[in-house]
Amino acid sequence: MASRKQLKKDINYIIGDLFTDCLIQNLYVPETDKEKAVEVMSRILKVQQEYVSRISHPEPGNVKNFYKKLREDFTHEVGEIINEIAKLN
Repeated sequence: MASRKQLKKDINYIIGDLFTDCLIQNLYVPETDKEKAVEVMSRILKVQQEYVSRISHPEPGNVKNFYKKLREDFTHEVGEIINEIAKLN
């Protein structure tokens, strides 16, 4: 298993890319729904805060399954956010 520090870096990297994509779409694509883009950016930041916080507080006694579930949940959230970004225009 990767260290918690590396996992946090990976999450921050992915979230940074998603936020950048949404911001670029908001600023440079004229037919983008600006209000929806702001909502998606807000959701991206909330997801980052939630998952970094979850990494710092694992369930005692069941650590391996905790991190497996965390990765699955994060992957699912990222997929939903990507779909929301695609639907902005």
